[in-house]
Amino acid sequence: MKKKVFLKALVLFLAALFICIMQAACHIRARSEDNGEFKETQKELFRLLEKTAEDTERRFSVINQIAANYRNENKENELILFLTDYVKKYPNDKYNAYWLLLTAYIYQKKGADPIAELYFERIIKNYDDLSIQDKSIHILCLQNLVQISTSPENRIDYFNQLISHFPDKINKTELYMRLALEYEKMGEWNQALQSYSLFLAQEDASKIQIPNVPDAYGRARKLVDFNNSPKDWTFENLAALEKKVKDAISAQNFRALDKYRSKVNFFAMSWKQDAGDPNSQVTFSMRDFGYGSRIRYATHLDAASNPNEAYLRTSGWRSWIKVWYLYFRKVNFPLNPEIHGRWEWAGIYYGEKL
Repeated sequence: MKKKVFLKALVLFLAALFICIMQAACHIRARSEDNGEFKETQKELFRLLEKTAEDTERRFSVINQIAANYRNENKENELILFLTDYVKKYPNDKYNAYWLLLTAYIYQKKGADPIAELYFERIIKNYDDLSIQDKSIHILCLQNLVQISTSPENRIDYFNQLISHFPDKINKTELYMRLALEYEKMGEWNQALQSYSLFLAQEDASKIQIPNVPDAYGRARKLVDFNNSPKDWTFENLAALEKKVKDAISAQNFRALDKYRSKVNFFAMSWKQDAGDPNSQVTFSMRDFGYGSRIRYATHLDAASNPNEAYLRTSGWRSWIKVWYLYFRKVNFPLNPEIHGRWEWAGIYYGEKL
């Protein structure tokens, strides 16, 4: 009985194996036939290419079809060789910028961005712009370059080319912001501030949402406003700022407290609020919430303080929230070495720390 079961199983296995072998053979034969058809088609197109006059739409279509066939067969290396050889053989073809663009795209697809970058740059530097399907090849190259280039200096050049050569075809608002960020990376603060100012001058600056740049408008506004301010509220060090604020509180000198506050971007908000929230901007005088009350302050700065930020707990304010933390921070403004690294009283947090 067991022998019969074994023989039956063996027959079924061999039958299944035979079917798999036949299917594989059919697939290989089909692939072989497809490959033969591909080769024959390409030969016909190459023969047609040799007979077609240069700088004609028909020649463009033939080359484009040859390239499409290579792509469909995933023959990327053959396609690169074909396109680069063609450009070398016919240096005056008006569509060479497009053929090199395809070459750059192939290298991008292969993950070879540095090589793709060379081809994009070659197109911009050596070939006149060309419009294919209503798209500027130079714009496409520059847009790809700002994505793959790792050099802030090069990215600055690409952004400037887009802005100066194609002002009506790109989003200038976003590019001014990205240009400013690149200048910051280079330590070119004057150019950065100029770019931030140009960004703020655009009509949609306060509304635009830029990927990976949260609160772009707030960032630019703070830097430009701070640059244009007298900055006379800053202190040489944290100890000097802390002493002046404590002395003013002890003397109930609210005019002095108003003087010590930062005149740019000063905020007053709960711990959960965002400093960029328009409702956090302060317009009141310290006298409004301190006059007639005994304001107390902690002997020492809060334990959460660090070399760049500090918190002073105070209490007794004439407000529904009695506890205020005064927020001090080190000024980060490399453009002006005399101000950079000083300290300012930048805001107030309402309530006990979370």
